[in-house]
Amino acid sequence: MKNIMLSVIAVMCLVGFSSLSFAEDMGKMKDEMKGDMKGEMKGDMKEMKGEMKGKTKAKHDEMKGEMKGEMKEMKGEMKGEMKGEMKGAMGK
Repeated sequence: MKNIMLSVIAVMCLVGFSSLSFAEDMGKMKDEMKGDMKGEMKGDMKEMKGEMKGKTKAKHDEMKGEMKGEMKEMKGEMKGEMKGEMKGAMGK
């Protein structure tokens, strides 16, 4: 009876230690996966940020080009009006 009790206690100790070891391994694995996921997310975020920056820059450049064209057009119109006014003033 004594031998059986000692055997049962020994088995219970082994099971307890192995489960603690397993839990520790799982904790380490969780931390590793967390680190990997953070790295991947940072990479994805940088990629998305770069894409957004490129789109914004393209849109900005497009609007800038449009504004330059409109400004040139307005300058041309103003020059024409000024010439007409000057000719009119000189003709008097």
